[in-house]
Amino acid sequence: MQQKRLPSIALGLVLILLGLFFLVAQAIPEVRRWLDIDNSWPLIIVGNGLALLVIGLAIGVLEMAIPACIVGGIGGLLFWQNATGDWESWSYVWTLIPGFVGVGILLAGFLRGGSRSMGQGGMNLIVISLVLFAVFGTFFGALDSMGVIWPILLIAAGGLLVAWSALRNQ
Repeated sequence: MQQKRLPSIALGLVLILLGLFFLVAQAIPEVRRWLDIDNSWPLIIVGNGLALLVIGLAIGVLEMAIPACIVGGIGGLLFWQNATGDWESWSYVWTLIPGFVGVGILLAGFLRGGSRSMGQGGMNLIVISLVLFAVFGTFFGALDSMGVIWPILLIAAGGLLVAWSALRNQ
């Protein structure tokens, strides 16, 4: 993929995603509740992460995917905490931040053309982050609510294996 086409593709994808979000918000009343600023302020942070990614693609600095994933990931955590009222979970969810760095490294490597060392470094950070999450989550009593988290962790682990396999074969 040519570097000159990346900004147009990125902007096009952002516009498509925004359009889909607003279309769904009009069609499904429950989604409208998310647009209320009292409930959706963390989405502003997620949007800033997306903006960092688009800026990085536009100026050709693909490594901007790393801070974009950090900001977007923290925004996602804040959205979940705001929706559930589980603010005490910061005692262990902070351990996911190194994983967001790892996802950013994987994304930057993928956009750059797939560097094996970047892929391995990103995967190492994600694994370390998930282990820390399990340890701190167990220590701070997250096991009470692990019924919801375990399926999410399984999906994340499957996605990471797929991404790792795709980068390894390049």
